[in-house]
Amino acid sequence: MNYGNIKYNDIANGEGVRTSLFVSGCTHHCKNCFNPETWDFNYGKPFTSEVEKEIIESLKPIHINGLTILGGEPMEPSNQKVLLPFVKKVKEMYPNKTIWCYTGYLFDSELLNNSRAHCPWTRELLSYIDIIVDGEFKEDLKDITLRFKGSSNQRVIDVQKSLESNSVVLSPYNEKRSKNFYGN
Repeated sequence: MNYGNIKYNDIANGEGVRTSLFVSGCTHHCKNCFNPETWDFNYGKPFTSEVEKEIIESLKPIHINGLTILGGEPMEPSNQKVLLPFVKKVKEMYPNKTIWCYTGYLFDSELLNNSRAHCPWTRELLSYIDIIVDGEFKEDLKDITLRFKGSSNQRVIDVQKSLESNSVVLSPYNEKRSKNFYGN
């Protein structure tokens, strides 16, 4: 697996301050994607054990809330295979830090059921993810008032509650942004 970027101290891709890993490879090709260079599975640099160690070390400070994985498409089967042992290690080392994942695949119909995204690693990988933002970005549904997502078709899902209840449980982050101190 390759990755296109790593953002340390990222405040845009999940709650709080996070380390964000942008993996390479995506077959969705959403119109006006904010990161189209990561569609290419060969884009960027190899995700090596040294890179993995750097990310794990970056999560150590108390002010870092967790890890976010996006791309590209983390839930492409070839990416899942590489991400599973990494995410497992992160969760074991930092059980109180959250793991967020952004995917164009739909949680209930594509990740949990037979589809090109569902593979031998999917269920276990999901067992370590706290929040998933699912659904392709849709330009005609773009809404900048939404929290942690770009278009209104996307959902911010509490993965663990969803797996327990066997139905989609939306996270409170699914709501629109609250008004800022200017009242806007």
